[in-house]
Amino acid sequence: MTKRERIEAAVNGRPPDRVPISFWRHFPDVEMRAETLAETLAAFQRRHDLDFVKMMPNATYATEDWGCESEYRENPMGARRVVKPAIRTSADWGRLRPVDPRAGALGREVQCVRLLRKALGDPVPIVQTVFSPLSIAYKLGGEQTLEDIRRPPAALHAALQAIAETMRGFVRACLQAGADGIFFATQLASEKFCSAGKYREFGRPYDLQVLDAADGAAFSILHIHGADIFFDLVADYPVQAVNWHDRRVPPGLREARERHPRCFVGGLNETETLPQGPASRVREEALEAIEQVKGLGLIVGPGCVFDLRTPEAHLEAARRAVENL
Repeated sequence: MTKRERIEAAVNGRPPDRVPISFWRHFPDVEMRAETLAETLAAFQRRHDLDFVKMMPNATYATEDWGCESEYRENPMGARRVVKPAIRTSADWGRLRPVDPRAGALGREVQCVRLLRKALGDPVPIVQTVFSPLSIAYKLGGEQTLEDIRRPPAALHAALQAIAETMRGFVRACLQAGADGIFFATQLASEKFCSAGKYREFGRPYDLQVLDAADGAAFSILHIHGADIFFDLVADYPVQAVNWHDRRVPPGLREARERHPRCFVGGLNETETLPQGPASRVREEALEAIEQVKGLGLIVGPGCVFDLRTPEAHLEAARRAVENL
């Protein structure tokens, strides 16, 4: 099977020639330029021969065009952090307007897709990382955003609409540049940040607007980030696969399959097993994940970005596990 055929089989619950696999990490040294990030992602793919490539823009890229300032302070997961938010008071939401998704930081990431597609050719599926509107709002305002979800100012919904409109345009631009779909990351669908009712009001409607822009895309993934997640509230989103920290938070793969007949991306613990090993344990974890779902409807992968300290040998062990069933 080709990579596309293997992914299609997994998505549709058919037996593939082998279980597909992918994994991803941040590249903080090169991520602020489209050219260097595309070159690095292409080299990473050539080294590991993964079944799809997840674009790895910096973690705050979607906030830059609205005025946030961020920096990279060394951390195991490689993510940049906002150091100067764009939203400081509730009144600031009223100033948020849609921005051009083909210019600025968003345009840089569209160009990165275009360059990576040119470098890899057609055989490898590519998904662009797209944060949910509420996740972007949280990056824009931090604790101010959480306070405003609890006591919503009228302008918050208008701001979320502006973000959703912008990201819809960004999704379309990435698909036109060569992406096969999106990796849609919702980081606030969790009791840590709000109630399920609040997420139904401030999260789900705007999520679905952005996902609608990817309608017809070949391969999109929902990523549900964090602990205490509202799994059942979002697991029905119109995507081809669902990813979450299945080794660290419930539900596990077997339970999730009983609740939702979806294709899942998971099975590898990105903060413990992958970085700490040993390689034999990485292989065992991959095989055990495959067994949980009887080898169907699964793409082996981490629950999120893997730790930058992960040895190459551990990545190779995961890759060999799916080859040598």
